[in-house]
Amino acid sequence: VEQAHRLRWDAEWSQVLDWSDAPFARWFVDGRLNVAVNCVDRHVDDGNGDRVALYWEGEPGDTRTITYAQLRDDVCRAANALTELGVGTGDRVAIYLPMIPEAMVAMLACARIGAAHSVVFGGFSAEALRSRIDDAQAKLVITADGGYRRGGASALKPAVDEAVEQTPTIEHVLVVRRTGQDVAWTEGRDVWWHDVVNTQPATHAAEAFDSEHPLFILYT
Repeated sequence: VEQAHRLRWDAEWSQVLDWSDAPFARWFVDGRLNVAVNCVDRHVDDGNGDRVALYWEGEPGDTRTITYAQLRDDVCRAANALTELGVGTGDRVAIYLPMIPEAMVAMLACARIGAAHSVVFGGFSAEALRSRIDDAQAKLVITADGGYRRGGASALKPAVDEAVEQTPTIEHVLVVRRTGQDVAWTEGRDVWWHDVVNTQPATHAAEAFDSEHPLFILYT
């Protein structure tokens, strides 16, 4: 309880643990909060917006330093973009990205709007991605043209294209330009991150969700 009070709650819980339906536990019953707000916004609001949230080093040698204030702006833009693409509370989003800051932004943006995200390792096959999209009934895939591994550029989008051919629930594929390599493009379905995210306003009114609201899906 002491640690829980360090978080920002929009509505406090009535009971810490409900064990009446054992072995199924319900934690912080009736409590409402937003994970993204607790990860980002509250630090900005507490005067720490200029502190670094992410130090990132890319394999080719590129680096980015992102403060909490910058991260909040990026997450708000991404949340607005997801909403524009038809993603809402309770929807599922598959994330198939290299290790870039946009992966963190995507996860936080999903949490901000109450959509569950499912991170799929970028080295997994199209079939592995397809099965996870299909099981989650995801509406959106967030990917990149490619990523860097062991010094060279490797493609990511071809696996997404192959997977999405067999996943009718997918409405859009949101693509980060990372390597600059040529990619196949399906008009109306595929959208560039820089076109749809970077043009959004950097403000977003976050909604609070029940403490038991699903945050992510992890396939093992």
